[in-house]
Amino acid sequence: MQSPAANRAILLIQTAFIGDVILATALLERLHETEPDTPVDVLVRRGNEGLLKGHPHVRKLLVWDKKNEKYGGLWRLLQQVRATHYERVINLQRFASTGFLTAFSGAEQRIGFDKNPLSFLFTHRLPHGFAPGVHEVSRNLSLLEPGIPAPLTRPRLYPTATDEAAAAPYAEAGPYICIAPTSVWFTKQFPQEQWAKLLRALPAHYTVYLLGGPPDAAECQELLEKAGRPRVVNLAGKLSLLASAALMRGAVLNYVNDSAPQHLASAVDAPTCAVFCSTVPYFGFGPLSSFARIVEIAGELECKPCGLHGYRKCPLGHFQCAHGIETQLLLSVLAEAEAWTAPVATAR
Repeated sequence: MQSPAANRAILLIQTAFIGDVILATALLERLHETEPDTPVDVLVRRGNEGLLKGHPHVRKLLVWDKKNEKYGGLWRLLQQVRATHYERVINLQRFASTGFLTAFSGAEQRIGFDKNPLSFLFTHRLPHGFAPGVHEVSRNLSLLEPGIPAPLTRPRLYPTATDEAAAAPYAEAGPYICIAPTSVWFTKQFPQEQWAKLLRALPAHYTVYLLGGPPDAAECQELLEKAGRPRVVNLAGKLSLLASAALMRGAVLNYVNDSAPQHLASAVDAPTCAVFCSTVPYFGFGPLSSFARIVEIAGELECKPCGLHGYRKCPLGHFQCAHGIETQLLLSVLAEAEAWTAPVATAR
């Protein structure tokens, strides 16, 4: 027989990209505040489970391997979900595969967005759309409290002691800046030559750490060599996601694209300068740190935004939304961050 706790358990489903999983952690924080005794399990895609390693508000992680035996794995997951007898399944995605899991989960409450193709089988369907000032986190939180406006809860990650130890030697080397220069989408990524300009212009007393995953290591090394600036360290592929977050937390400033590292910074309240190229903050994926600034091209471009997620290349060939951003705009954010962190450092 299932225990009473098991019968009250919640399953959160978010099998999209790294940034989406990070934003979903806001629901874990809210549930811990409002229902601290309710067990919460989380379903993620394989490769993202490290983000929630040791998370204090997660009872169990379910992992779906989308690359190997995708649909066989989905069927086995359904059996596991049904056997757990969740009271609530909350689906943050809008795709049929996770809609299938939700619809046939056997949960008393099956909750998700109305754009999911199988939402007609959910017990609760909520609209998902864009509006001025509405963050994706707020849209996700609406699944917990339908129809009840609530203050935004920041996503949060919990680096383990091992992650903190991995970041410590770099964090203790003096004042530093982190740059996460890459993105899955070309038109979301500030161009390498633009990052090189910034690197050459940054004050010489800062060490600069380049962050990214193993696939980003070569591109970060190329940027390091192109910039020709001393005290630049390529850490791409050398730190886990949580160790990277721990390092970002202590930076004077973190320069990021509109991409996963932006949300990594938000989840540890790290000072953030987010560069938006082809996308716009209106979509609701901006930074949420206490110190957060967004840099975009001055003025308007008729072609911006060209899409929600970006493209493999600029549809018009000029990529002016990125090349038109002046280095001085990025440096002015650093000056603000320095002034903002000075009182904090003094208080410590």
